[in-house]
Amino acid sequence: MPSRTKIVTYLNDLLRVSEIEDASRNGLQVEGAAQVRRVGLAVDACLASYKKAVAGRCQMLLVHHGLIWEGIKSVSGYSGRHVKFLLSHNLNLYGAHLPLDIHPELGNNAMLFKTLELTDRKPFGLYHGINVGLEGTLPRARSTQDLAAAMQKRLGGKPLVLPFGKKLNRRIALCSGGGACLLREAADKQADCYITGEPEHWNHHAAMEAGLNVIYLGHYWSEQLGVQEVGRQLRREFDVQTVFLDQPTIV
Repeated sequence: MPSRTKIVTYLNDLLRVSEIEDASRNGLQVEGAAQVRRVGLAVDACLASYKKAVAGRCQMLLVHHGLIWEGIKSVSGYSGRHVKFLLSHNLNLYGAHLPLDIHPELGNNAMLFKTLELTDRKPFGLYHGINVGLEGTLPRARSTQDLAAAMQKRLGGKPLVLPFGKKLNRRIALCSGGGACLLREAADKQADCYITGEPEHWNHHAAMEAGLNVIYLGHYWSEQLGVQEVGRQLRREFDVQTVFLDQPTIV
């Protein structure tokens, strides 16, 4: 059975958490059991995910949206309830936000790129000085509704579509999660379709004026694949058990 320290060190190196500036305090956020034989995988650090992890006999929970952002000001209220539950159940909490979004092989965007079978991969989505998304070319032209249906079948959820561009798409820009702010960059780079997680109000008119198709997968639904892929890596590296704890949101 691997130790917590070995798994945390491996994840820190794999995801390069010390090299990537982020609002999230990436890495081990709450320390629990010293030995780990089963790791829960979830999108969000929330009580529902913690309870599923405990019920599933996990000693560690790996999440994309962690508990600590810019530091905890006090261990009371919301944060107090979370920390109390984690400590009382000896459950390790490991968070990986931006490092998991941008990882070139295991990240949310890399996995969306792979799911769409895109080629001609290029960086996209300048955010605080780094590219967080990707752009590429579909193997064949596809309608926006066809793309949305295919992604819904693969990921779940119910995508929202802005059908303001060409009838058929070839060039795709994508950014998981809250990538609505990058819509104008997608238009400037002449993407046929922009795929992201959740919308912002201003996107409607901006997409219409740019003649751009947009697919919103849902923030949660667009960011499941990264933690699942890291789970596969952990199984190969340490022969631990992993379980994906599905806890969808409406966003």
